[in-house]
Amino acid sequence: MEHRLLGGSGLKVPVLTLGTGTFGGDGPLFSAWGNSQVEDAKRLIDISLEAGLNMFDSADVYSAGQAEEILGKAIAGRRDEVIISTKSTFRTGEGPNDLGSSRHHLTRAIERSLKRLGTDYIDLFQLHGFDAQTPVEETLATLDGFVKAGKIRYLGVSNFSGWHLMKSLAVTEKYGWTRYVAHQAYYSLIGRSYEWDLMPLGLDQKVGAVVWSPLGWARLTGKIRRGTPLPKDSRLQSQLNVDIAPPVDDEYLYRVVDALDEVAAETGKTVPQIAINWILQRPTVSTVVIGARNEEQLRQNLGAVGWNLTKEQVAKLDAASDTPRAYPYFHQAYFERNPSPVA
Repeated sequence: MEHRLLGGSGLKVPVLTLGTGTFGGDGPLFSAWGNSQVEDAKRLIDISLEAGLNMFDSADVYSAGQAEEILGKAIAGRRDEVIISTKSTFRTGEGPNDLGSSRHHLTRAIERSLKRLGTDYIDLFQLHGFDAQTPVEETLATLDGFVKAGKIRYLGVSNFSGWHLMKSLAVTEKYGWTRYVAHQAYYSLIGRSYEWDLMPLGLDQKVGAVVWSPLGWARLTGKIRRGTPLPKDSRLQSQLNVDIAPPVDDEYLYRVVDALDEVAAETGKTVPQIAINWILQRPTVSTVVIGARNEEQLRQNLGAVGWNLTKEQVAKLDAASDTPRAYPYFHQAYFERNPSPVA
């Protein structure tokens, strides 16, 4: 398993990370993702470690904290072998302070995550979203305190816009606080807007991408094609999951899948393996978060590494997945001194 530096930090992470959104299966949203319990999770982690994948990503909202609890039990006795990342910011209760990035909420959320995970430190802690109602200075001072206390080792964010992230980095530089080194962002062959603003920022500021949903919210599993009904076990059978999924036009999806099928025929690899391998060849990408309901899915996703698409195959996928850019990015593309990082 290849390892890469996480952004501008000295921490090396595997190019694949196992997401734990499938652990627990609590509620209508997460039950559609999976329902691995402790013994299932132990088996998935065993397989991952055998393959050299030693990073596991969670969040306090995954199955109302159950995913963190299951992960903690599954890694018991081997904490030093693994890298744990988790997230907080989204609502976890009914109270007015049960969400956000305030000192009050983050302090309580981080301490609870540590307890559920059964550890005294978190390798990578990420804000799950940007809290526009809490001063950035309050958030960053709080997180820096946790780093200095040894309870967090590296900091990251998730789902930030470019200005959210750049403002935060500027504030940390002003006060000498701990910088964000990772951005857990959505990026896939059918969701390439990460390239417009966040990728150039990541290159400039040395913020590594921790990619979530590389298969476009289960649309690039190889099971969704023209004239084919959705698989019965697809998360897209859940209207709640459809409502929060990244929007994708059907014809665009089919065009990309057609190109993936062509490359699959050339390489002998599966559609998901090709889709993940394509991402791993993009700038700023430190690691890709893969999901697995079972051992079969995990082993298939692990097959995305150890080989590379050719330049011609990458170009074919690039062309099939290209979309018009929003302003000002389409205008910037005309200026030779502002080239695309993936041109």
